[in-house]
Amino acid sequence: MPFTRLASATTPTAHLGLGLAAVGRPAYITLGREAELPGNRTPEAMRSRTHELLDAAYAQGVRYFDAARSYGRAEEFLAAWLHEHPEADDVVVGSKWGYTYVGEWRTDAAEHEVKDHSLAAFERQLAESRELLGDRLDLYQIHSVTPDSPALTDTALHERLARLAAEGVTVGFSTSGPAQADAIRAGLAVTVDGEPLFRTVQSTYNLLETSAAGALAEAHEAGLTVIVKEAMANGRLAGGQEPRDLHLVAEAAGTTPDAVALAAVLRQPWAGVVLSGAATVGELHANLLATAAELDDAQLALLADLVEEPEVYWRRRSELPWQ
Repeated sequence: MPFTRLASATTPTAHLGLGLAAVGRPAYITLGREAELPGNRTPEAMRSRTHELLDAAYAQGVRYFDAARSYGRAEEFLAAWLHEHPEADDVVVGSKWGYTYVGEWRTDAAEHEVKDHSLAAFERQLAESRELLGDRLDLYQIHSVTPDSPALTDTALHERLARLAAEGVTVGFSTSGPAQADAIRAGLAVTVDGEPLFRTVQSTYNLLETSAAGALAEAHEAGLTVIVKEAMANGRLAGGQEPRDLHLVAEAAGTTPDAVALAAVLRQPWAGVVLSGAATVGELHANLLATAAELDDAQLALLADLVEEPEVYWRRRSELPWQ
């Protein structure tokens, strides 16, 4: 599995990844984008920003890059960077299928992405991903599985995913929504010919939303690599949007709120790779400080008080505007 080479990495930043959701398309549900991105978010400008981030991340030891079919042109931007940097042969590349980008490169689109977990959607999107990424595609994940997703019960899809795994591409799934723990456990139960199908799981976990922790620990115990997304809670934990207690802890620790938020996730024993969703090089460098952040018991206790009920957290997330 491609993540085995990260497990033995001695550079702490190898356990941080760079997610490209924020820079592969002009609009996303992250607070503060108007100050982070160029006013004219042309494909060329966003490609340039993506490449700047990839350059900086690779130089600082980051070795996992995460894209998706629904992240606009993120796969295209990443593929171009990989072509320009053949020396980056130690990078692990993950992408996701199951959502189609329909935003037409508009910030004010009525709809930005459409969900479809069918076998037909998989075949179409796998062909699209492979056309761009070729044999650099290490990990292909089902995007945002929920407990009622047909992807959990479609045996024909499972058999097709198993064939993809047999070709050397690791197969995983990501989760979303207030019932992430149920979705994770359902994914762990999926087998083909008596063998577990999925080798990775990517879930939302942050200081505000911790409900998936138990299930993620079970996934780790079962041998899956756990990838954590949305550690910044779509901008609610940084950039001046952070809760007062998080700001105070960061001041006391001599670092930034985003570094503290990421450090709290990195210390979880089941966390294999934690994603930064930085949209600027400055944000990325601040995120990477998480590997050196030290938090004492009193600070951790203060941070634990920030947790919201899952239904509250996900309702607030759904209310965030696409910016």
